[in-house]
This record gives sequence, C-alpha cells and structure tokens, in this order.
Amino acid sequence: MAPNGIFYHYFRLPLPYARTLALQEQIHALQLLRRRESGDHKDVLLLLQHRPVYTAGRRQRLDLPEVQAEAARLRELGADFVATQRGGETTYHGPGQIVGYPLIDLGRYNPTMAIRSYVCNMQKLLQTHLLEGHGVRHTASEHTGVFLDQFTKIASIGVHVRHRLTSHGFAMNITREPRPWFDRVVACGLVGVRAGCIADVTDKKDVTVEGEIGGLVERFGRLFGREMVKLDVEADEDVSKAIREVEEDAKRAGEWLSAPAV
Repeated sequence: MAPNGIFYHYFRLPLPYARTLALQEQIHALQLLRRRESGDHKDVLLLLQHRPVYTAGRRQRLDLPEVQAEAARLRELGADFVATQRGGETTYHGPGQIVGYPLIDLGRYNPTMAIRSYVCNMQKLLQTHLLEGHGVRHTASEHTGVFLDQFTKIASIGVHVRHRLTSHGFAMNITREPRPWFDRVVACGLVGVRAGCIADVTDKKDVTVEGEIGGLVERFGRLFGREMVKLDVEADEDVSKAIREVEEDAKRAGEWLSAPAV
C-alpha cells in the first residue's frame, strides 16, 4: 500500500506550531531511513489547525534587531512566533484555518518534477477546492498563493524539499477567525493585501474547518493520481505513534487567547 497510497490524518484539536514542526522532522527522518533500507516508506498528508502563531520564512534573519522587535510585538498579542525553513515571509496560522503538510516523496509522483511545479500543483489544488466545493473562482496573481481579488488572499503556500521529500505546505482560511490576527502584520510581505476566507464568499451556511476535510482529501488524491488512505493512528508503528504523542500534547496545552482587538 505505501508506494501507491498517501496516508492522511486530520487533527481535531489545534496544535502547537513548534511541536508540529518537530513531528514533520520526525516523519521526514523516518521516510529517509525507510527509503534507504527498503523503499516502503509512507507518504503522509497531515491536515490540522494551529494554535495562534506567526511564522517567519527562511528569507528573514532572526538575528536582526528589527525582526526580534517584531517577534516580541506579536508574542504580546498572545500568539507564538517561530522561525521556519519554508519559503516566504511572515504569515499567520491559527484556528479557523486549514493547514496541510504533505510529507511525500516527489520521486513517486514524478521523478523529474521541479519544486516550482510542485508548488503550482498545490496552488491548483486549492483553486480547484474553491471552485468545486464552493463555486468560487480565484483571481490570477503574480504572487504565490490563492487570491479572491487582487487585494484579498485566501490561501498561502510555503514548502521545503530535502532529498526529494517535502515538508511544510499550504494554509487556507475557512472561517473569519484568522482575520484579526492577519490584520496585525503585512502577511507574506504583500502591502495592501488583506486576508479573505471561505465564510465570506460561499453560499453555504455554518462553514467549518471539519466540513472542508473530505473534499480537500479527495481533490488532493485526484491531483496527484494517488489513493488516499485514512491513517490508522492506533497502529503499532512509528508514524502512528508520533501522531498520537502530538495529539496528547495538544490536549495538555489548554486554551489559547482570543483574537486581538482590531
């Protein structure tokens, strides 16, 4: 099953960002080891919400005083601030937003696929989800991500690839909850661009993150031409054990602060 299927899991509790980053690194190490030993490593799609966090991309130098001051300001709002190795600049993740981390071996999908092509495929996934799931057409943009119009961005993409194994991924705003947090930064360095969400543009009532998961999983499998298999998190194997540990950490983390006043 491993060479043909992509195993997916949705975390029902919002996760601390740093702990989830460590989970990606753990799965990446397992994939690399198993690929070298036997070639039966799992491709995994993690779907989740984060506790409120601002993240910096690898372009930003955290040793600079102005970046340190910005990190302190954002932490005072009640969010975490974490440096990452993904592409892009500062952005926000939190409740009300689907975050997807595809941890997949690009060689299984297309041995010659360039990273830019992979990013374009992910962008197409989110555009298709908007159109098929909600009848909403995106607006073309010179910037990476998905836009509702030239000044409203609904989804972001930032990836990292090592040894042809991917990490990080995409984030799409579902409810209105992330917007006040986005209003406190120039997200992705795009001046004049605000955050949009599905709740503002769909005809559906009671839009939830959980309600988007099934359609997103189906479209991901269709785009990559792979079977999507729900991961058995109770299984006695390394990836399932690692996911169970993160879910226990999420339970212990308790509540987070509400959105900052605009």
